[in-house]
Amino acid sequence: MLLVGDDWAEDHHDIEAQDETGRVLKRARLAEGMAGIARFHDLLGRFVADDAEASEVLVCIEVDRGPWVRALVAAGYRVFGVDPKQAARHREILGSSGAKSDKGGAHALADMIRTRRHQLREVAGDSGIAEAVKVVTRAHQTLIWERTRHMLRLRVALREYFPAALAAYKSLDLTSDAVLRLLVKAPTPEAAAKLTISQITACLKGRRGIPDKAAAIQDVLRAEHLGQAPLVTTAYAATVKSLVAIITVLNSEIKTLQGEVEAHFGRHPDAEIILSQPGLGVILGARVLAEFGDAPGRYASAKARKNYAGTSPITRQSGKTKTVQARFVHNDRLIDALHNQASCAILHDPHVRAYYDQLKARDISHNAALRQVGNRLVGILHGCLKTGSIYDQATAWSHHDHDLAA
Repeated sequence: MLLVGDDWAEDHHDIEAQDETGRVLKRARLAEGMAGIARFHDLLGRFVADDAEASEVLVCIEVDRGPWVRALVAAGYRVFGVDPKQAARHREILGSSGAKSDKGGAHALADMIRTRRHQLREVAGDSGIAEAVKVVTRAHQTLIWERTRHMLRLRVALREYFPAALAAYKSLDLTSDAVLRLLVKAPTPEAAAKLTISQITACLKGRRGIPDKAAAIQDVLRAEHLGQAPLVTTAYAATVKSLVAIITVLNSEIKTLQGEVEAHFGRHPDAEIILSQPGLGVILGARVLAEFGDAPGRYASAKARKNYAGTSPITRQSGKTKTVQARFVHNDRLIDALHNQASCAILHDPHVRAYYDQLKARDISHNAALRQVGNRLVGILHGCLKTGSIYDQATAWSHHDHDLAA
């Protein structure tokens, strides 16, 4: 068996190959790309018997995706993607000086796979459909996060020089087309005060109760408010126009990517099972699929899936002290999707609501209760995927209902 540590950078990989006794067989720096992966195969081939299988080569690397990892898996090597924090802790075991280098990183990874592979998770390849869903859902969510950041910058700018806008448009979303059109037409208090009812109405096209809203907006914009000097106001208006332009483009691209998410997710064979879960629609369902992946056998049990999700608690015990805490190291995208699922599920599924109410009756906070609801829903999802069955309330909550009756 050959143990390989692969310390990767953007344009190269430092590798170290060891035998099962820890003896270093080869160190090398390989370029990223086809030339590098070809040399990787050539170097390892010198230390593997002709009749040996590629599965006898174990590779440890601080990433679990990308073209390089895909090429290693395709070649038949067993690849273990480790968390950078795990790798850093193992480096501390090997030496306490704090020194760090690419060569040292490769050595630590090789030693890690040699001594602790029973504790590491092997990379299991997701299907092409699941990979595609991950790409578009992550891009879609990233653009939403970017829009939120720019919206907050827009709010800060308006508060500094044009507080009347925040007061007038408080019933509207700052990222909505209506508000963006109004800010383009009138980016300063002076221009906004001159807006007519017909101009405001045109910007509110598609909304309900337009006449009343238009009149209310005009009244606020024409009232007296604190402001800045004319020159400063002009400078702020220029920045607001730029932010409005960025948010407008983001709105368009988010809508486009939403269509891609729906199309890719709809092709996945597990889409029906995922959509049957309480609190999951197409977008949230796609995010859950993308972050969990669909590689068979990746999660040995419901507990393993919950641990990866970060919804299951961790216990810290030392002597007579014992505490149970939430997991703070987790996949942010997945935990966000599961939190939103739990929030929606308690509104639409009576069994989920009953479980949530039971938790609240024990003086558990809202967020902690949602986390426990999410943990339960992850277990239900695991069972449905394992058996290939859609969500059934009676089956999913039979044990819980028995507990309540008792």
